[in-house]
Amino acid sequence: MIYRDAGQFKTSYASDQAILPISQDRWFMLGLLFLAFVVIPLIGSDYWLSTILVPFLVFSLAAIGLNILTGYAGLVSLGTGGFMACGAFAAYKITTAFPELNIVLVFLSSGVIAAGVGILFGLPSLRIKGFYLAVATLAAQFFLVWMFNKFPWFTNYSPSGVISAPPRAIWGDVIVTGATATPHARYLFALGMVVILALMAKNMVRANIGREWMAVRDMDIAAEIIGIPMLRTKLLAFAVSSFYCGVAGAAWAFIYTGSVEALAFDINRSFQVLFMVIIGGLGSILGCFLGAAFIVLLPIFISNVPGILGVNVAVDLVSHVEFMILGILILFFLIVEPHGLARLWQIAKEKLRLWPFPH
Repeated sequence: MIYRDAGQFKTSYASDQAILPISQDRWFMLGLLFLAFVVIPLIGSDYWLSTILVPFLVFSLAAIGLNILTGYAGLVSLGTGGFMACGAFAAYKITTAFPELNIVLVFLSSGVIAAGVGILFGLPSLRIKGFYLAVATLAAQFFLVWMFNKFPWFTNYSPSGVISAPPRAIWGDVIVTGATATPHARYLFALGMVVILALMAKNMVRANIGREWMAVRDMDIAAEIIGIPMLRTKLLAFAVSSFYCGVAGAAWAFIYTGSVEALAFDINRSFQVLFMVIIGGLGSILGCFLGAAFIVLLPIFISNVPGILGVNVAVDLVSHVEFMILGILILFFLIVEPHGLARLWQIAKEKLRLWPFPH
């Protein structure tokens, strides 16, 4: 059949431990990357690139950050929006203070600053966990948003409190941020950044630190008994998670919206990213992309389906139906399949490998 691994022999440990050990998966991934980097920029409209694909990529990056902390390390966090705000405002301050600095270095620096903030608010995780840790990170969420609204230094003393992201080039005259950047340039820049960081996250969770995170998640007392250092492991999880969220926040402000505003990273943003992780699958990098795609496409699907069917539905009713469907799906995945869409995709591949034989 088309999806069989018979005859594909592994001759080394490296080939056996590859991310995509089956050749069909490798070809599928190469085809997907070709579609994303070549085909979509050629045929995609400005609306699809700016309104659907760019936010999908930004949300995927934020979901990866939260999934590293909650899905792999087992540390519940409700402060994702606050850490995204740290990255957004850090990127704005850095790019205005150092206008000649490359935008890639600006994004990386904003992620490092957000990682430092994450370590600071991750210190309570050494003593508390579960619901109490969620409350502590929720306090961080409210404090960070309040701080960015309270002190005008973060907005360079703008009277409105909302500032526009300055245009910056990745090299030469290729502008990828700000109002003058084309949708294609924004999309390709966001796509390249997300692909590289997702690959790094995938390798990270498969390495020693990833196994330590999962040991702490499964049973922290047993992990400490066998010699896993709690201080380093938990704080590193907060640092890496906040780094990804910080870069996502900078991408949200500079690539997607073009403006830096604290209210864009309120508690609703934190819950939105959390829903992506739950629906996509805890402890899965693929689940982050599936959950982000679901959350981004669900409002579009609900808004357009009644019109296709010839039914007139009020706009406010559509928004209520969206929340209802989202809540039902969250309950469904928590009860029926806690590992989300990623696990359903894994089950489908397992059945395809054995079809048509019984198992």
